[in-house]
Amino acid sequence: MGQYLIDSNAVIDYLGNLLPPVGTNFMDNIIPSISTITRIEILGWYNATPQQLLRLHSFIGNTKQYILNEAVIEATIKLRQQHKIKTPDAIIAATALVYKLILISRNMGDFKKYQ
Repeated sequence: MGQYLIDSNAVIDYLGNLLPPVGTNFMDNIIPSISTITRIEILGWYNATPQQLLRLHSFIGNTKQYILNEAVIEATIKLRQQHKIKTPDAIIAATALVYKLILISRNMGDFKKYQ
């Protein structure tokens, strides 16, 4: 089994019990990894309740986090120069590319051309 990077929307769907049983089972059985940008996106949830934030912090506490380093920054810049892509998505895609991770996202269409 490869290593996975979980996009923000997949984290939200997982924690919100919105995945089909096979998806939940899969997520339950991997070591979760996220990008720093995913941490920012999910913890920056506007109007999140204290209970929701507690669950998010608990999830993040059990993840491996990939920080922005020079290799990810350079890969992000390259993606943005070559494609019309939002900066957060470019950072997540670049993180997956640099570390050779399989990206888990609800919006795979956003990332197809960056493989």
